[in-house]
Amino acid sequence: MTQYWLMKSEPDECSIDDALAAPHATVPWTGVRSYQARNFMRDAMKVGDGVLFYHSSCPEPGIVGIARVASGTRPDPTQFDPKSPYHDAASKVEDPRWLLLDVQALRKTRLLGLPELRATPALADMLVLRRGNRLSITPVDAAHWRLIVEKMLA
Repeated sequence: MTQYWLMKSEPDECSIDDALAAPHATVPWTGVRSYQARNFMRDAMKVGDGVLFYHSSCPEPGIVGIARVASGTRPDPTQFDPKSPYHDAASKVEDPRWLLLDVQALRKTRLLGLPELRATPALADMLVLRRGNRLSITPVDAAHWRLIVEKMLA
């Protein structure tokens, strides 16, 4: 059964355009440093699941594209690279703490920004709209997915 996710990326690191330009439009989702987000990747996300590609930490945050989970998880090499901002000196190669999976961008859409998301009553209980939510990966209800995709492609 397909599940749906919202995955945040800072466009300076990997934008929807970067993902679409990558070989096979597939990018490794590196730098996840939240145990809850890591556990979603490890325990719940499956190849083929739908992804709402979300730009964060930018002037106009919001959903900018549709993607899919393109691989299972594997160790995130940035945790072992001392030059990486995602280096984790406590993580060991034989027992990695952080994982990644590949995401394949399927299409860029119009920006569905936070103000528009918040102004849609049917989306009020989306995790990304909750105060204090900072997770980079959150599950998306199937009804929310359908409504958002319909809005983006309208």
